[in-house]
Amino acid sequence: MAVSKDGQQYRFVIPGAGINGSGEMTMRGAGFLAIWSDVERFNLTDYRHWLTREHTTERVTTEGFLANRVFRAVRADIERFFILYELEKPEVLDGPAYLARLNAPSPWSQRIMPKLGNFIRGGGVVTARAGRGEGSSIVALRLERLPKDPKRLADDIAALDGIAAVQIGATDIARTSVPTVEKGMRKAEGLFAGLLLIEALDQASLRSAVRKATEMAPDVLGDVGDVEIYQGIFALDKRIAWVE
Repeated sequence: MAVSKDGQQYRFVIPGAGINGSGEMTMRGAGFLAIWSDVERFNLTDYRHWLTREHTTERVTTEGFLANRVFRAVRADIERFFILYELEKPEVLDGPAYLARLNAPSPWSQRIMPKLGNFIRGGGVVTARAGRGEGSSIVALRLERLPKDPKRLADDIAALDGIAAVQIGATDIARTSVPTVEKGMRKAEGLFAGLLLIEALDQASLRSAVRKATEMAPDVLGDVGDVEIYQGIFALDKRIAWVE
């Protein structure tokens, strides 16, 4: 229980939470939605205010959405962002609640969407997770080929020094590609087969883990070269809610 400023008692509710066989809290959804985009610097303030003051709240309060995290690329030459949504299940992507949002964008969204460059979006099912918690530095690699054993690959990467968590997802192209009003406002939208998210305690550990991951799964990662690193800048989670 908790007490609000007006003296009323409330209880914390954590939808979907449970205890697994090892006694750990399980609060993870089965679906994901990943988005990359670039923003011109003269639009940056408007974009960040839209994202943190309207858009992410609108999304995580949509039925089936559980949480949101926003990351910025560690680059001096461009303003690039990666947004990750956690979903209850992949069916949320073409479910009625989310499609209603996509087909009725707010005036602010109508102003922002056409300004987003290099827009890449895909969602689907989370095939593997490993580790615990969240890292401060991440890489979000778009995969063109999915690993045959995603759980083993996630476990092996998560065991590396300085790695907090690993997530692998498979994109559902059909659910991601449903035409909507919002999609029509963007110039183009790239797709990808899968997602490999590696979260680390520091950038050095992250770069080392990526190099070792390419050795573990060369058929999946190939030569990724100098990967783009992102830092977390914002997060919003609806799984802990105030209920009167």
